[in-house]
Amino acid sequence: MKSQASESSQVQVVSIDVALENCAWVRDLSSAGERRELASRRLYEILLRAARAEVGRRATRLRLAGPELDDLAHQAAADALLAICGKIETFRGDCKFTTWAYKFVIFDVAAKVNRHFWQRAGVAFDEEDWGRLPARLGIGPEAYAEGRDLLNAVRRAVDERLTAKQRTVFVALVLNGMPTTVLADQLGATHNAIYKTMFDARRKLRAALVDAGYLPEQRIA
Repeated sequence: MKSQASESSQVQVVSIDVALENCAWVRDLSSAGERRELASRRLYEILLRAARAEVGRRATRLRLAGPELDDLAHQAAADALLAICGKIETFRGDCKFTTWAYKFVIFDVAAKVNRHFWQRAGVAFDEEDWGRLPARLGIGPEAYAEGRDLLNAVRRAVDERLTAKQRTVFVALVLNGMPTTVLADQLGATHNAIYKTMFDARRKLRAALVDAGYLPEQRIA
């Protein structure tokens, strides 16, 4: 009885208004005909605004301008909409539906931006992204006299040691905080495959830091 009450309290994390709105989104996007079409149009406009904002945030890094930037936002919104509609049954309702949907479009923008850079240059991520790295990797820069050098060493390792797939997973999970479930849905992969890719990426990065003298060798065991 106690466990049931505990489980119920964990599920009830949104207000009644949000729960009703969530149900409406799921119902409409799961239906057919005009109702689904109207809901898809509404959601697309929401996703497009989010995509434009994210593209704008990253605009200083992009070697694109004007219509090309807007085209990238439209592509990200369209791809995110398809992914959301295909995974609508996985939405658990423990947050606002649009918050859940935003994660898809932000991931898609990040993937497209990073793919653009991997194909054309050696630059990986922006300064704001890199600022999150030490703590999320479990590396405390305060333990090293040259914290900035450590960060630069991680940058080089990400650019030089990781495969494109490993970078995609690394960016989504470590830099953007993407839930593993959403990432697995986006990539059409299993959770185990995502964990294996991330494990291999972390191992490569730690090995690179050991080689560069920033970590003791036992840390990669």
